[in-house]
Amino acid sequence: MSEKEHKQALAEAAQSPKLHKTVVMVGMMGAGKTAVGRALAQRLGVPFLDSDHEIETAANMSIPEIFERHGEAFFREKERMVIRRLLEEERGVLSTGGGAFLAEENRRNISNFGVAVCLQADLEVLWNRVRHRDTRPLLRTADPFATLRDLYEKRVPLYQQADVSVVSDGSSTIEDMVDRVLEALRARPDVLEWK
Repeated sequence: MSEKEHKQALAEAAQSPKLHKTVVMVGMMGAGKTAVGRALAQRLGVPFLDSDHEIETAANMSIPEIFERHGEAFFREKERMVIRRLLEEERGVLSTGGGAFLAEENRRNISNFGVAVCLQADLEVLWNRVRHRDTRPLLRTADPFATLRDLYEKRVPLYQQADVSVVSDGSSTIEDMVDRVLEALRARPDVLEWK
């Protein structure tokens, strides 16, 4: 990093709001939790945490491999443990897997240690984002669209319990989405202190 870039980063950090609680990105697969979460963390000058990445690192295998070898129940237990640890250890922006917010214990831990920000995207937007990827073990079915639709219908009511919701319409840039999240969090001084 050049001296000019370093000075610019310091100036941006000085203008950034102070984070009091971890911002936890929740929502369906393909909603943009990781991309928006990473950009939000950078904008706030805080660590970016990814529960799926942490699980893969601890297990020394990919999420699809974990599902294949040990099943979804095993994965969900590891996910619960990792999310709790990340919430307790470090304040930042945490991206979670699509199913993480379904577990009552995860919702309670997120409520106790952070704020849940749900990225809401409609089914067509999600399908356009995930249909060409083979990294979604829950979509490895005979009819992946029908599976995604079923997951969407079951999960949306639980996602509505998030503290904050932001629409991910499929046409906005990541930076636009970060702006939307920050704007939604302006009403939460317990999460972000604006200077």
